[in-house]
Amino acid sequence: MRSSCLLVAALVAASALAGCSQSPSPDKPTVSPGASAVASARPTPSPTPSAAFDANASAKDNKPFFDSVNTALFAANASANGRDIIDNLVKAGFDKSMMQVTPDTTTTGGRVDAILFSVRIGTSCLLGQHGSAYSSAVEPALANGTCLVGKTRPIDW
Repeated sequence: MRSSCLLVAALVAASALAGCSQSPSPDKPTVSPGASAVASARPTPSPTPSAAFDANASAKDNKPFFDSVNTALFAANASANGRDIIDNLVKAGFDKSMMQVTPDTTTTGGRVDAILFSVRIGTSCLLGQHGSAYSSAVEPALANGTCLVGKTRPIDW
């Protein structure tokens, strides 16, 4: 949604500036009197998630599928814990050995506000966060090859 708004704003700004040129450029069409110089902006469609994890694709290319897998889980189970998340990603085809997840409970035994989880693909990481809402990103892996900073729990099941 945000990228669509930025695209519309950029098109409007470009259209407004296009009328400010002093002389026509040979590679730009001229606007005849009475013609509208405002481009019609169409929203960019959201990428359609692929049907499966693609081990040969980048983290960026796999992000729509990662998001669809996670949003489906959280729609079905809003209180999913770290094991639920990891097991669901494994079931979807992601490599468990490339995953990290933060603990489900605080040091005093309470439930955490959010669970962070990741899947490293090559030199990039798919990062997910589930708390009051779901969010995700693709970022470069850390220098030590991991994706998450701080304490993570062992994925030993």
